[in-house]
Amino acid sequence: PDRLLTAILFWNLLVNLTYFATSVVLAQQLIKLDRPARAGAFAVASFVGIVLFGEVLPKSVAVAFRRPLASVLSWPLSVAVRVFDPVAPFFARVTVTLRRAFWPHIPRERWLDFEDLEKAVENLQLSQEVIERERQVLHNILDLSEMTVEEIMRPRGSYVTMSPPISRSDLQQLDPETEYVAVSQDGSEDFDRVIALSSLADVPENHVERFAEEVVVVPWCASVARALQFMRQSFCIAAAVVNEFGETIGLVTENDIFDTILAPDASRAKRLLHREPVVEVAPGRFRVEGITTLRYLAKRLGLRYEPTEDDPVTVAGLVSDELEHLPKAGDECTWEGYRIRVIEVSRRGQVRVEMWREQLE
Repeated sequence: PDRLLTAILFWNLLVNLTYFATSVVLAQQLIKLDRPARAGAFAVASFVGIVLFGEVLPKSVAVAFRRPLASVLSWPLSVAVRVFDPVAPFFARVTVTLRRAFWPHIPRERWLDFEDLEKAVENLQLSQEVIERERQVLHNILDLSEMTVEEIMRPRGSYVTMSPPISRSDLQQLDPETEYVAVSQDGSEDFDRVIALSSLADVPENHVERFAEEVVVVPWCASVARALQFMRQSFCIAAAVVNEFGETIGLVTENDIFDTILAPDASRAKRLLHREPVVEVAPGRFRVEGITTLRYLAKRLGLRYEPTEDDPVTVAGLVSDELEHLPKAGDECTWEGYRIRVIEVSRRGQVRVEMWREQLE
C-alpha cells in the first residue's frame, strides 16, 4: 500500500506541475500579444479546470464506480509503480534526511486511532466479556508501533545456536521446551537461519539444517510493527536483532509477536522462564526477575509509565544504569517511588531483585 500510494502521489504531483507550467507559459504568451484580459480569463479557467477535472470529477467517479475502475486501472497503475521504483529509494533518502535535519523529534503518527477501534467493537453484538477481550487485543496491536523489538526479543543466550551439520541426536540433547534453533555458519553468535522445531513433522537423521528458514535482520530500536512488516514481506518466521555495532543480540519470532498481541498479560520474561516473573512475596513487596521489561513491571504494579528512547528496557538494565556498574547482591537504587535491592546475580549475569514502596521502609 505504501509503495502504491507513494507512486500515485509522485505522478499526481508531476502531472499537476506540468499542467501549471504549461498554463503559465500560455498565459505569458497572451500577455506578450497584448491580450491581458484573455490571459487572466485563461488563468482562471485553467485553475477551475484542474480543480474540476483533476480533483472533484475523478474522485467522484472513482467512488461511484470503484469496482469496474479497479480492474481497468490496475494495469496502468502497475506500470506507473514500476516506472517509479528506480527513483523511489532516492526520494526516501531525501525524505529521511530532511526529517532528521529539520524535524528530528517529530512523533510518528499512529496508523489507527484506538478510540475509533473501540467504537467499532462496541457496535458489534457481542457479550461484554468478548468486547473487553477484543478491546485488549486491539490495544495490544496499536502498541506494536510504540514497542521496540528489544522489548520482546529473546536475548542472546536464551536460545540455542548450532553450526552445521546438525543431526537428530544433537536436537535430542536439547531441553524439551526448546522452540527454535539458530543456525550459525561460523560458530559465532551471528546466525542467518532458524529451525522451528515445532514445525518439523519428521526429523531426519542428519543435516537437519536443510529445514532451516532464512531470517531478516532488524535493528534493536525498530518498532515491533516494522519488524513484523519486514518478516511478512520476506516470508520469514523470525528476525535476527542487531545492535548499533551490527552484533547479533537476540532473536524475535512471529510467535513472540503473536503472543504479545493475544496474551492478556504478555511478557517476554514469562515466555522465556515459563513462570510469572513478578511475584508478590509479602504485602507491597515484589520479587522480580532482571529480564522483566519495565513496561510489563509497571503494568503489574499499576503504574503509569511511558518509556522514552533513552530509557532502559529491562529491570537489569535499569539497575545497571542507576548504579553505573555491573550489579551485585546488596546494591540498591530507586525507580518510580520503589526501592530496588539486588538479591541475586548468577554467574551468567542474570539478576533478581526485590522491590517495595519506599514508604514501607
